[in-house]
Amino acid sequence: MGTTLTPEFWRQFAVLLVIATVATAVLSGVLDALVLRMRAHRAPQRPPVAPVVRTHRPARRTPVHH
Repeated sequence: MGTTLTPEFWRQFAVLLVIATVATAVLSGVLDALVLRMRAHRAPQRPPVAPVVRTHRPARRTPVHH
C-alpha cells in the first residue's frame, strides 16, 4: 500500500524547513556575538614573547701574560 505525498505535506515541509533554517542562522549569530563579547571582556593578555635564538660563537681566547 503506497502513500502519496500531498500538497499539504509539502507546504508543511517547506514551512518547517524555513523555520529550521532561520532558527539555525539566528542561533549561530547569537552564539558568535556571545563569543566575541566574552573575548572582548577577557583580561588583555600580553603578546607572546618571541623565542631567543642563540647561535654558537667560538670561545674568545684571552692572551696569557708571563
